Amino acid sequence: MADTHFPDIPRVDAREKVCGAPIFATDDARPDLLHAALAVSPIPRGRVLTIDTRAAQASLGVRLVFTHDDLADLQLPGFLLGGYGFQNFQPLRSPDIAYRGQPIALVVADSFEAATEAAALIQATYVEDPFWPTINSPNVEIINQTDTPLGTILTEPVAGDADAAFATAPVKIDIELTCPTQHQNPIELVATVAEWKGNKLIVHEGTQNAEGVRHGLARVLGIPAAQVEVISPFVGGGFGQKNSYQMQTALAAAAARRAGAPVKLVVPRAQLFQDASFRPTSRHHVQIGADTSGKLLAAIHEVDAQTSRHDFFPGEYTATSSRLYGWGAFRGRERLVRTDTQTPGFMRAPFEHPACFAMETAIDELAYALGQDPVELRLANDTSVDAITKRPFTSRYAGACLRRGAERFGWRARNAEPQSMRDADGAHIGWGVALGAYPGMMISSIVKLAVTRDGSVEIATGAHEMGQGMRTVIAATTARKLGVTPGSVTVTIGDTRAAPQQLTAGSWGASSAVLAAEAAADAMREALAKLTTDGVVDGRSPFEILKAAGRDCLEVETMAKAPGQSAKVFDQIRSGMMSRAGPVFEDCVSFSFIAHFVEVRVEPRLRRIRVPRVVSVADCGRVISPRTAASQVRGGVVWGIGAALREASETDPRYGGFLNTDLAEYVIPVNADIGSIDVDFVDEPDSLLESGVKSLGEVSLCGVAPAIGNAVFHATGRRLRDLPIRIEHIL
Repeated sequence: MADTHFPDIPRVDAREKVCGAPIFATDDARPDLLHAALAVSPIPRGRVLTIDTRAAQASLGVRLVFTHDDLADLQLPGFLLGGYGFQNFQPLRSPDIAYRGQPIALVVADSFEAATEAAALIQATYVEDPFWPTINSPNVEIINQTDTPLGTILTEPVAGDADAAFATAPVKIDIELTCPTQHQNPIELVATVAEWKGNKLIVHEGTQNAEGVRHGLARVLGIPAAQVEVISPFVGGGFGQKNSYQMQTALAAAAARRAGAPVKLVVPRAQLFQDASFRPTSRHHVQIGADTSGKLLAAIHEVDAQTSRHDFFPGEYTATSSRLYGWGAFRGRERLVRTDTQTPGFMRAPFEHPACFAMETAIDELAYALGQDPVELRLANDTSVDAITKRPFTSRYAGACLRRGAERFGWRARNAEPQSMRDADGAHIGWGVALGAYPGMMISSIVKLAVTRDGSVEIATGAHEMGQGMRTVIAATTARKLGVTPGSVTVTIGDTRAAPQQLTAGSWGASSAVLAAEAAADAMREALAKLTTDGVVDGRSPFEILKAAGRDCLEVETMAKAPGQSAKVFDQIRSGMMSRAGPVFEDCVSFSFIAHFVEVRVEPRLRRIRVPRVVSVADCGRVISPRTAASQVRGGVVWGIGAALREASETDPRYGGFLNTDLAEYVIPVNADIGSIDVDFVDEPDSLLESGVKSLGEVSLCGVAPAIGNAVFHATGRRLRDLPIRIEHIL
């Protein structure tokens, strides 16, 4: 394989971001813009009986008020797996109420303040039905995932007879754990600016899936997708919440059409908790059997996870836990618990973070039961072959992550006895370790690339910039292939006018973008070669080749196909359907890995938990953009600290819905909570792609929470199996 090291270049869009350029949908402040606000249901399940909008309509500045009587012709978008929406439910389509906080009316006014005030004046009466708000509600309905339509596309991982192997294992761990509901809380709220120019609908919206929004909106409104354009140059933070068609998009579009003017609809954070996706509550039962030497003979991982009543949100937890080690036998089981909420969704490392918390907590407990070092136990059960499919991993440097991390952290100085390490101020010191894993997936792309003789390169492809440095990755890859500077490359993404878009999620963004950029650059090199007399382009500037050939511009369009996908995938792309490849390929399996080493300090009286330092070493294949890669890992660690010690969405068991619906009460880490985060990379190329890259953004979160939990046990002697870990749990 050729040298694939990439230079550490600055972000190509850094100046725009730090200078506050108007790059997000909500930055639109044109003079003729109308504003919309939502009135929402206070009941969790039932039906609107009557609705009184007279006071709202009479309010100063109000242009229009919509209820289900006005929007009954809206259609359903279909759930993301086979459709376009985060849920197959469209508010204001009927009087039915599926969850608390569901919109019952839309007000359009001259200002945001006028719309918000009028929405609060709307009164309604309801018929209420029985409801089940949480997975622990009495008599809640639980369904085996294999008995739902998901059973035809998702298989539960099984290898050998795990139950028999566990039953006869000399050493057993049998524990139950829970991970709470959480919300993504991007700073840039879910919002839409919609306007009509004749029959053309133009939508400005921060989304991870512009093509899905385009086709979903067309389906809901009953118009051809060719009449819709979606423009999303910057997402503004998505974390999975903005991965599909949202409920407010069609409402803004319908309002703009009726008003004859552009309409901005920003969903306030309090409503965002009730009307957009979230990480579902999950309950885990983990059993591990080992021999007295520490060899892992069996693992059983059973999960109950929350879904809504109107959709089956998939559970793929055991697909990751089954790939952490070389299990002798494994059995995974997923069940769905139907609750009266909006449909849960994909929040950063949606299944992998809880799965790693569950399994890596159990592995740490096994290490103590065996009297072994937690790092050595993990190393002894490392593997180069997937335990489920028996296929080799495309690359696996989990052991290298553990060894390098242990050395950087100073793990040898650890006293294994719980409560044995104290600081001079009396604080209990705990050291913990955990492994994280995330599936290697990617998507195919349609790419357009143009080179001009004046020294500019323009590339357009299906990807979205949501803070991870996507433009930098594409610019660096394209520039390296063409022999130009990254600064000469203009990247257009998130724009359905420029190229068919694809969902950016699941950490497949970078690997897929590199695949697309390389394919387009190779096609351009072939086209440039035809313009030369000797067919040679190496060592020559593409701009000089164009000048010598008397050409002003050269354009190519390429279809970059992900491994294992057929040419039919490009029809799916054009129709806005999700079409991922991996992590299981024909002759291999692809996963990224990371090892986290964490130090916690627990104050002797208040018992407040601090995390002064973390060492994280990642196996993500070749690192394309070292600067943004390190930033991704640090961000993932911060997320992990929040998940372990702070974050939980509190459900109201009396009335349904969520209670802590703002950043004052939904507690996340702040700068003062974060200490040193030391990041390193194995930086060895993966064999699946020419570039050698694998996923990084989401694996960086995986394993942080169990590492912290294991460190808390080491510091206090208390084994805590429910997240988040709070002061009251260790008093």
